Amino acid sequence: MADGVKPRVKVPKTAAAGDTITIKTLISHKMESGQRKDGDGNVIPRSIINRFTCDFNGQNVIDITLEAAISTNPYFEFQAIVPEAGEFKFTWYDDDGSVYEETKEISVS
Repeated sequence: MADGVKPRVKVPKTAAAGDTITIKTLISHKMESGQRKDGDGNVIPRSIINRFTCDFNGQNVIDITLEAAISTNPYFEFQAIVPEAGEFKFTWYDDDGSVYEETKEISVS
């Protein structure tokens, strides 16, 4: 597990049924491409978030595959339709096998 990795997510607390909401996510991660060398000339191993998913009540909303060219601290902003009250589950997958998760509830008014 990489040090200092912290996911952050912004989801409105409430929405009307059928509303389209904006979701913002950011994960603090150094994102090492595997092409740089350390001070001793050794290759620094690749360490990136290689996949990001978001599910709402078990249904996939977005699934993104990331490549080595992705920037440090990847940020995603996207929209989702909220048909009912429920839970968003956000998952980031790291090259080292680590999985970072965050959940956010939303109620329908």
